[in-house]
Amino acid sequence: MTPYELVKSARSGSRPTGLDYIANIVTDFMELHGDRRFADDPAIVGGVGRLGDTPVTVIAIEKGRTAKERARRNSGSPNPEGYRKALRLMKQAEKFGRPVICFVDTAGAFCGIGAEERGQGQAIAENLLEMSTLCVPIISVLVGEGGSGGALALAMADRVWMLENAVYSVISPEGCASILWKDAAKAPEAAASLGLTAADAKALGVIDKILPEKDLGQTPFYESLRRALEAELEGLSRDAELLTKRYDRFRAMGAAESLQKETV
Repeated sequence: MTPYELVKSARSGSRPTGLDYIANIVTDFMELHGDRRFADDPAIVGGVGRLGDTPVTVIAIEKGRTAKERARRNSGSPNPEGYRKALRLMKQAEKFGRPVICFVDTAGAFCGIGAEERGQGQAIAENLLEMSTLCVPIISVLVGEGGSGGALALAMADRVWMLENAVYSVISPEGCASILWKDAAKAPEAAASLGLTAADAKALGVIDKILPEKDLGQTPFYESLRRALEAELEGLSRDAELLTKRYDRFRAMGAAESLQKETV
């Protein structure tokens, strides 16, 4: 598939949503609501459950399936209260020593007037800051669209995985084309230049692992993902240098090769 075909695949309504991953991978899930400042944001679902025998905090961006559900979930574009809810649950996870698992699928944070008035940019920035110092393991899985800071706000993790037909980009192809060429119809050309595929992200060191989509949405797919998450969390939970490695991981992104050699 071309990069733009991958974008359309990542946006497909037939792909599993965040709630599908929770229902098929996590047991005894109990959803928790609200940011204790403004409201509950249905675009982000979060709560506690079990991954195998391990208590975990799970946070997922939920787009919805039907038109009515997508309207209620804002098509998976969170407001600031959604990011604050996610952060509240992550800090709670730290307090009780629970690992955090995030499922990311968003075109980007909501850019409405109300969201800006309630501090959208600050909410995203606070998530990045706080997640960088969280003392429990964090794994984020990009399962569809990974759009800009709206996705990164739940992906400052020890391990970032990506489904093979997911995308991860600083801007949508349509937005990029509108800015560069004043023509959204050039989105396919923009997609080819943005380096938004899983292979691109892996080559750049932005993600750690590409997950095959064989049997996507079926029991074998979920079982394979559950086992991979369990194994990864077991290793991360024993790592005494978790915070240092997380810092080094993101600090090295985008560094010029000459600068990297100077610091060795």
